[in-house]
This record gives sequence, C-alpha cells and structure tokens, in this order.
Amino acid sequence: MRLVNIKPARGVRLLIAAIPILAVLIVYAVFSTARAEANPNDKVLPTFVAMGQAAVRLFTETDPRTGEITALADTSASLWRLAMGVGIATLSTLLLGIALGVVPLVRAALGPIITIIAVIPPIAVLPILFIALGLGEASKIALIALGIAPYMVRDLAGHVAGLPAEQFVKAQTLGASTWQLTLRVALPQALPRLIESLRLSMGPAWVFLISAEAIASDVGLGYRIFLVRRYLSMDIILPYVAWISLLAILTDLALQTLSRKAFPWAHGGGH
Repeated sequence: MRLVNIKPARGVRLLIAAIPILAVLIVYAVFSTARAEANPNDKVLPTFVAMGQAAVRLFTETDPRTGEITALADTSASLWRLAMGVGIATLSTLLLGIALGVVPLVRAALGPIITIIAVIPPIAVLPILFIALGLGEASKIALIALGIAPYMVRDLAGHVAGLPAEQFVKAQTLGASTWQLTLRVALPQALPRLIESLRLSMGPAWVFLISAEAIASDVGLGYRIFLVRRYLSMDIILPYVAWISLLAILTDLALQTLSRKAFPWAHGGGH
C-alpha cells in the first residue's frame, strides 16, 4: 500500500495530531521545572503551575484600578474590535468582490487600485491611520479592515469571474438581468468562497489587532501582552497567547461549521 493512499479514521487523526502537541508540552514541562529548581525566581520559562496561578488571577480577580476582571475586559475589547473590523471587511468583500467578478466595467475601473492597496503592508499605513483617525477605536478597526479586505476582494472576484460562462449565458438566454445574474447565479456560489476566504484571513486579522493594541490602547489582549513584557512576565504572556489561540481556533471551527451547514453542496455533502 502506498503512503499517499493511507487515510486514517477520525479518531486516529486526532491521536496523531495530539502526539506533537503532547511532546511539546512534555519538553516544556521538563525544562521549565529544571529552571525553576535552579532559580525559583526565573521568569523566562515559568512552570505550568505558575502560569495556572496567573491565569486564575487574571480571570477571577477584579482590577482595583478599573473595577473589572482583567482578562474578561481585555477579551471583550479585543473581540469587539475584531468583530467590527472583520465585519466591515466581509461586507466590503461581498459587495466589491461580486461586482468585480460579474461586471467587466467595474473590474476594469476598480481592479487595479484594489491590487495596489493589496500589496501595501497594512502595518506601514498604521501611522497614517493614527494621524487621520486618531488613537481611538476607529484606527484599530480600520487597520483590520484594510489589512484583510483587499485580499478577500481579489480572491472572491477571481472566484466569481472563474465561474462557468455557460451559467451566465443560459441565464441571459432565459431573460435574466444583471441583478438577477448577480443574485441568482453569482451570489449563491460566492458565499461559500467568502466564508473560506474569511477563515484564511482571520490569522492576519488577529495580527493587525494585536499590533494596533500594542501601539495605542489601554485595554485589550495585545495591550496586556506588551504591557507586561517589560517586566518579563511570561507567566502572563504565555496564558494570553494560549487564550488568543483558543479564541482563534473556536472562530475557525464556527466558520467551518457555518459553511458546512449552510452550503453542504460546496463540501460534497449534497445538492
């Protein structure tokens, strides 16, 4: 049997996936314990116990300065910014991506400028956003939206433009207008691709969020990480990184489930 033809069952896949993760955790536990025994005040490689204690404090104790639970306040602020930025990017992608894919005139007019914006590093325009929009929420949300929207628009437009021409020809033969072509032919086939594009863009969206919060914010996951780094508080930084990773994984699973439930035909699950 060839290696390329071996397809493990779901349970086996989970076991195989867990092996490298467990290996990393075991190696970390060994080294962190050794460093703690040599230097109980070591902050570079905190033990799991130290990180657990710090996490409990962050998620249960109220900050006397703000009157809020630190981790929950940071999470709420970051998720709100992320949701707003991603929401604006997704809506823009839906409108522009389909328009560029269906209407050649729109593609000729807006395609080049979207391509130019897409190749500009979003972090490079962050100072411009701060100057134009201030240091408040608008600049952070704008960075997320501008950071992921151009890629998503180009991806969706390419997908729509690549749909079989026969579909559009047959619809026009039956008397379909441009709006009907857009809503009845292009839109249903664009939505699964939009969700997939959004899934791939969530990683960069988190990067832009953390970057903006690190530079100008007084609350948020990125703000907290960069605040405590000056004290080498790895017992706080690592749990926050793990928490961000968990939120990202849950978001990806939610989008994947939404796509499979709403558009099973796009995943080979029916018509």
